[in-house]
Amino acid sequence: MTFQVNTIRRLCKRTPRCLTHMFAAEICMHRFLLSSPVRTLNPKEGDWFYTPVYTTCDLTLNSLYLPFKSPRMIRSATQLISSNWPYWNRTEGADHFFVVPHDFGACFHYQEEKAIERGILPLLQHATLVQTFGQRNHVCLKDGSITVPSYAPPQKMQTHLIPEKTPRSIFVYFRGLFYDVGNDPEGGYYARGARAAVWENFKDNPLFDISTEHPTTYYEDMQQAVFCLCPLSWAPWSPRLVEALIFGYIPVIIVDDIVLPFADAIPWEEIGVFVDEKDVPNLDTILTSIPPEVILRKQRLLANPSMKQAMLFPQLAQAGDAFHQVLNGLARKLSHDRNVYLKSGEKILNWTAGLVGDLKP
Repeated sequence: MTFQVNTIRRLCKRTPRCLTHMFAAEICMHRFLLSSPVRTLNPKEGDWFYTPVYTTCDLTLNSLYLPFKSPRMIRSATQLISSNWPYWNRTEGADHFFVVPHDFGACFHYQEEKAIERGILPLLQHATLVQTFGQRNHVCLKDGSITVPSYAPPQKMQTHLIPEKTPRSIFVYFRGLFYDVGNDPEGGYYARGARAAVWENFKDNPLFDISTEHPTTYYEDMQQAVFCLCPLSWAPWSPRLVEALIFGYIPVIIVDDIVLPFADAIPWEEIGVFVDEKDVPNLDTILTSIPPEVILRKQRLLANPSMKQAMLFPQLAQAGDAFHQVLNGLARKLSHDRNVYLKSGEKILNWTAGLVGDLKP
């Protein structure tokens, strides 16, 4: 344990961005498990084996991770654990899990074409993947994966909160790229054209406050918006989904076939607005036709503290947070007694109140 903690400290001291960028769940999950009551030091007692491989942390160059090195790290780690301990080989990793927060999970690339071509690393075919990427019927989403939100620094978010009664004077808000010229020079593949369609159709629409500029008041501006656009990028997920729940704006999710995180804790269909990619040109009509009472109901649901908690990886774990949602997902994959699972109507499983046999010393 001392070695693991010291390794984390050395990595984060050399690359502080590891602790704050949107892929930081890989480190946060490790830190949580080191002090969690569900952890055991006896491998014979363990239901799951967590393999901490920081595939995004220490591989950055000009703020871009280097995806071609990540598979090498996974292979090296797998070779190490399979050579030194018997647990991987007995199931080919079926009782091991990895946190792989790349854009396309264990396909380890930020461009979809190249991710699909690579596919999921064969070594991980039996393991469980905890990943931010989620899109149905996609080669990079493995059956049985646990989809998690991207990381957002809880303390940073807290410092930008404005009074709840501040009027929401912006109808639709978005800040981000519409064209990724550097990686998609012809402009037809990035976000499958959905972001380009937003810009071309609504750049001059007074209801839409959209721009590529990222102001210092970004978080404060979000909290004055009724709707914020959450279109796909290279991958379908976006940090804006986390920001939506924290800041209480209604996410307009523009992604076909997205798999959203933690459906037990977050009623996405009730709090969000889903728009097909082909319907982007009709966004103004779609959003202005939503009745005020529906908007108010969504805003009331978004004010629920438990939903906010479920999207965050706080430094000190709290009941119902993203860490515990991951544990819920792992529990569902085991043949536990039914008392461990969520009962009808329950939204969050509190592991600290579980069966004695499941609370490891």
